[in-house]
Amino acid sequence: MLKEYYPKIAVSIFQGDAISMPSDAGKTRDNNHSIRVCSAQIASVWEDPEKTLGKAETFIRHAADCGAKLICFPEQFATGWDPRPCKNVQDIHGSIISSLQAYAKEYRIGIIGSLREAHDPLPKNTAVAIGRDGRILANYAKMHLFSFCHEHEATSPGIDLGIFTFDSLSCGIAICYDLRFPELFRIYAQKGVHAVIVPAAWPQSRIRHWELFITARAAENQMYILGVNTTGTTPVDRYSGASMTADPQGTIISRAGDAEQLLFTEIDPAEVENTRHLFPVEKDRKDALYHSLLSGKKE
Repeated sequence: MLKEYYPKIAVSIFQGDAISMPSDAGKTRDNNHSIRVCSAQIASVWEDPEKTLGKAETFIRHAADCGAKLICFPEQFATGWDPRPCKNVQDIHGSIISSLQAYAKEYRIGIIGSLREAHDPLPKNTAVAIGRDGRILANYAKMHLFSFCHEHEATSPGIDLGIFTFDSLSCGIAICYDLRFPELFRIYAQKGVHAVIVPAAWPQSRIRHWELFITARAAENQMYILGVNTTGTTPVDRYSGASMTADPQGTIISRAGDAEQLLFTEIDPAEVENTRHLFPVEKDRKDALYHSLLSGKKE
């Protein structure tokens, strides 16, 4: 079906361990709790938001046709990620997010997209969650900036969480390099989040770490982690996709290849609650002790 609109996109739908092509378009699993989420592995048209948003609309239309309730795009997908952004810096109500809001309303689907958000003195690397009615549900600015590529010199860090509720699913947002910092994900888990969505521009050279951190963050916090990566080559780096989702056991339940692709995964918040109930790791944490050890003061 997708060939009618954009012949290079592949589509995969994952239901637990079973993989099917979109013959069940428009349907979801027979599960009142399950929500079909689409990871849109897209290659950005470098510094051309208008063309990339045109491609994105195709992804969004097909995700909705295949029964997805929420579609998530990679880090700064409309322009490509740049650690030193100087072009296409926009207000959160600029053309990138307003276009996504219009698509959300037209196709009745939630959307997560990110941009270089205008901010004084430096722009923020911000992801925005949009409801199917086009309303902004939450935004999150990347907290841990990638100093290895000098992102911290040209971007302001975020200081707030990004939590929103979508139907029965409580979601958090992190961005790319945030995956290397487990404290953020621990806080999301303590806030009752079922799934953290991670838009990323994770390079091919460190793709092994990508899977490692996605599975680790999922298992240690007993939640879903959805890593949505870009693909293709930009002036910054080379990317090889491998978008994937890990379940609350830390098992990879869906995985994309290296091409542009729509990756669908059924997310069940009840599975998170059951996992945490049956194997209650959280009650054995010793936060007060950890803080005293870090400060050197015994309580």
